[in-house]
Amino acid sequence: MYNQGNRVMLDERRVAAYMTRVMGWMSAGLAITFMSAWIVYITPTLAEAIFGGFLFYGILIGTVALVWILSAAIERISSTVALLMFMLYATLNGLTLSIFMFVYEMASILYVLGLTSVLFMIMAVYGAVTHRDMTRIGAMCFFGLIGIILASVFNFFMRSEFLYYLISYAGIIIFVGLTAYDTQRIKNKYLYDTHRGADDNSDYIQKYAIFGALILYLDFINLFLHLLRIFGKRR
Repeated sequence: MYNQGNRVMLDERRVAAYMTRVMGWMSAGLAITFMSAWIVYITPTLAEAIFGGFLFYGILIGTVALVWILSAAIERISSTVALLMFMLYATLNGLTLSIFMFVYEMASILYVLGLTSVLFMIMAVYGAVTHRDMTRIGAMCFFGLIGIILASVFNFFMRSEFLYYLISYAGIIIFVGLTAYDTQRIKNKYLYDTHRGADDNSDYIQKYAIFGALILYLDFINLFLHLLRIFGKRR
């Protein structure tokens, strides 16, 4: 006999499967980014071509444009196009992020990568299982993000070491919070869509899993970069 308890268990299994799919796409994007960065690091001619002229800025603008286009067009494009755009973004992002491999020792990068993974997973799990509404925390983190962006622009000219570390620590707190908030938001959207009748195998659900992976990918990368600024050991 089917009852409400069975419905709850079914929802939990479906949510777990969906979030595993989201995390899988996010992990694939991170792996592509790392491989892309590593190829640049071990290929001097490629590194010189990227960082020796204006190509670096062109790639940087391209990555920003890809995120903006994907966000704006997610309702109209297919899951295949969304996936291709995400993978292209991850590749281009790796080309620009490879610069940190030349600045920081590899052992230091791997240490911070491990630290980021632990923090990220703790907050992602919390965001997925908590019954607390994190909307207010998400809003606070969003305004905090705007604040550190403005502070970073200001410090680009001031070169204040104190402000540098203040921005870095604030960035860690903000992206730790955003990881939990975004995970809950992705889960809640899935529940809303499926309760309205969306099928787990539909193109709609597939492309929003990829879009969710992009959101968490950005949280991970930004958390990693702020941790690297504090705990990374320069060459």
